[in-house]
Amino acid sequence: MADVSEVPAIDEQGTTASSGPATVSSRRSATAPSSGNNPDKVRRGKLLLVAFALMLSLATGFLGGWLGSSSRENANSLSGSSLSNQQRIVASESQLIASIAKNVGPSVVSINVVSQSAAAEPDFFGFSAPPRAQEAAGTGVLLSTDGLILTNRHVIPAGQSDISVTLSDGTEFDDVKVVGRTNENDSLDIAFLKISDTKGHPITPAEIGDSSKVQVGDVVVAIGNALGQFSNTVTSGIISGFGRSVQAGGSGGEVENLNDLFQTDAAINQGNSGGPLVNMTGQVIGINTAVAGSGQNIGFAIPINDVNGLIKQVLKSGRFDRSYLGVRYIPLTNSTAKELKISTAQGAYVAPAVEGGPPSIIPDSPADKAGLREKDIITEVDGTKIDSTHSLSSLVGRKSVGEKVSLKVIRDGKTVNLTATVGAAPTS
Repeated sequence: MADVSEVPAIDEQGTTASSGPATVSSRRSATAPSSGNNPDKVRRGKLLLVAFALMLSLATGFLGGWLGSSSRENANSLSGSSLSNQQRIVASESQLIASIAKNVGPSVVSINVVSQSAAAEPDFFGFSAPPRAQEAAGTGVLLSTDGLILTNRHVIPAGQSDISVTLSDGTEFDDVKVVGRTNENDSLDIAFLKISDTKGHPITPAEIGDSSKVQVGDVVVAIGNALGQFSNTVTSGIISGFGRSVQAGGSGGEVENLNDLFQTDAAINQGNSGGPLVNMTGQVIGINTAVAGSGQNIGFAIPINDVNGLIKQVLKSGRFDRSYLGVRYIPLTNSTAKELKISTAQGAYVAPAVEGGPPSIIPDSPADKAGLREKDIITEVDGTKIDSTHSLSSLVGRKSVGEKVSLKVIRDGKTVNLTATVGAAPTS
């Protein structure tokens, strides 16, 4: 509210009786002097002063009212302008999300899986239930015009399965093969499928982004086959965090340890697994993989950079070869470093093998050939520091088999630089 200054009251000074002609004060010098000592003229003068004072008060009140009204109108105008700007921003973001959904949607497929359950154990009378068909659904991302698809490992059960995929336009392909999937102990929950024959149907591959540029607060869009029934469901939210490690449980009671995940509040429902998490330029920056059952709007996605090595490998050779270094390590934190009495609080510590247990460095592995030793602390991979958001396995996973990787190692308090050639992880 605008401050309005008070107009000083006007002091009215009467005349002073004298033996001579009546005079007025100098404050009335602008008025004509009175002639003689006429009471009527004096009264008329007083009335004129009162009238003038009233008119000035009315004028001041009118001016204050006008200023107040103008101030309120300006405030209302500013408020309306701010609301209008907010409405334009919301409308613009809605239009952008709609455009992303339209452009990325053709690169997203619904995956339907039918597998046979194992035969039940015989009961007391020797009878057992026959194997039953089990149906599951998920989502996938098209990577090439010939039908290569990226999805989650847990969408594709191990063993024999009948797999079909449905494009966003409703076209269905029922001759789909599994190119490869990571093993159950791998923290990277990834699998690749391939449409055997696209039958000349146009396939639109997704554009892959750079997940290393993602920041907390970035707006993202999740697209997937929600609940296995509603294909190309679109939700939006932000990146709430990164470098998350979670334990994900499946319907069969199995538990997976997943690391280095994005956290997002974009709704990720059952059936969305394997679908893309997309930035505001329509690029895939993550693969939706899990949701917290005990919270609301807490979903997790695999950063796409952690899969880039496999994507390049499969696109180039058609083979699924998981990159690996061949070392068992303990991720260092302040607490683990204190417990192990190590001065370095970040990195991958190659702990000595336990007697009777597996070796810390697998013989003849890339780590062994590079010269890594027990008690080494790997602190960097290709210049990227190993910390809570970048594990050794995820950084190595960004490389394709056969590519070289530089390692910065602390050994006996000294820095050692090594070079390893990434190998293919054993299948067993």
